[in-house]
Amino acid sequence: MMLRLSLPALTLTLALLAAGCSSMMAPAPATVSDGVLTGKNGMTLYTFDRDTADSGKSACNGPCATNWPPLMAADGEKVSGDYSIITRDDGKKQIAYKGKPLYFWAKDTKPGDKTGAGFNGVWQVAKP
Repeated sequence: MMLRLSLPALTLTLALLAAGCSSMMAPAPATVSDGVLTGKNGMTLYTFDRDTADSGKSACNGPCATNWPPLMAADGEKVSGDYSIITRDDGKKQIAYKGKPLYFWAKDTKPGDKTGAGFNGVWQVAKP
């Protein structure tokens, strides 16, 4: 038996299927605020020029990571789209955007602060 759908019914069916698929995607680990990526806490995220995109590595470890805390991935967290998860030198998981690991700056004290922008010429505000 063949099911026949009118054009409006077919359009509605396809829209519902698309909506169902998008709800299955992992939520983004960062949001956009004032043109920059921010963590779920609203704090600005940064990239480090010494990190090589898509290398799966972070060049900021030890004392560097104390000043520039990584945006960590929760155990079992799944990401999609421009986000990926890398494994740090200590074995912990970190979120990357377009292949570049993401970090907070310890001296930003409130959402909207961008005091790490351009720090030492190698730290940049992460932009979508």
